[in-house]
Amino acid sequence: MSQTGGQDGVLAVITARGGSKGVPRKNVRPLGGVPLIAWTVRAALEASCVARVIVSTDDAEIAEAARDAGADVPFMRPADLASDTATSVDVMVHALEAVPGYDRAVLLQPTSPFRTGADLDAGFALWQASPGAGGCVSVCEAAESPWLMYGSDAAGRLNRLLPEPPNGTRRQDLPKALVLNGAFYFVDVARFLAERRFLFADSLGFEMPVARSVDIDTAADFAEAESLLAHMSEART
Repeated sequence: MSQTGGQDGVLAVITARGGSKGVPRKNVRPLGGVPLIAWTVRAALEASCVARVIVSTDDAEIAEAARDAGADVPFMRPADLASDTATSVDVMVHALEAVPGYDRAVLLQPTSPFRTGADLDAGFALWQASPGAGGCVSVCEAAESPWLMYGSDAAGRLNRLLPEPPNGTRRQDLPKALVLNGAFYFVDVARFLAERRFLFADSLGFEMPVARSVDIDTAADFAEAESLLAHMSEART
């Protein structure tokens, strides 16, 4: 990880296109009275490790909501990078080339509204404590253990995806399994541009609570986020 050169702090890149499929207009749909994207902008602004917050979008309404929440929208994303076939890597490369000069960046997706500025600072601190690591990504405990999963052959016979653990298959004895929760992806910019990937062989994982790892892709996910937010509000009263 580069410690010199470039601008101080991390460039936060929030990616939000207008043509979401699972939940139409989800990035500006209200959650707790504010557009969904505002939750991610606020978290980035609260993080002391973040030097600048920008939003990459092709949509004027999303751009307005992002600016209202405090983010910069220094460009409008080209149409070819807002299609169903455009990848997050493509979008991030475009953003880093449009706003150069940073050694470190973090990809933030509006679909993870309950990630906080404290999560970002803790993930960044974990990364900083491991010189040479290419980045740090957020994870949470997997809902289902891969050691209990099967595939099947052409005849329908089941095959374990992983060898049976030496301690047996009682759930409480199985190794802990983690999954990417999509809340953040810190990357060394030079390595990202060279390798065109968010997860390197030496990337670190920062574990977040499952309860705050909601990733909104469907209407059911949005309803879950609304329910969780209601419970959070009740707990504070």
